[in-house]
Amino acid sequence: MVRHLSPERVEALARSGQAVIVDVREASEYRAGHIPRAKHISLGQLVHRLKEVPKDKTVVVVCRSGSRSGKAAELLAEAGFRNVFNMSGGMQKWSGPVQTV
Repeated sequence: MVRHLSPERVEALARSGQAVIVDVREASEYRAGHIPRAKHISLGQLVHRLKEVPKDKTVVVVCRSGSRSGKAAELLAEAGFRNVFNMSGGMQKWSGPVQTV
């Protein structure tokens, strides 16, 4: 079962450095605007790049609406990640700072 966090809670965790944010959108979506310091690993690449995600930290997965990130959170949980959350509503609900590339 995937656990969820509100965008407001994710913003607080990101600001304090208490969570790793993994953005699973496609590269063009990420470049158009992402949460500052979010790590970009598209959903299609996630299974091949699991070693880039720390198992000893809180991991919050983000996409556009929460659907892809929900799948990514399930994948991470199945791979042994214990403290994984999906950001409810995705970037559509994010009102915090956004960084572009």
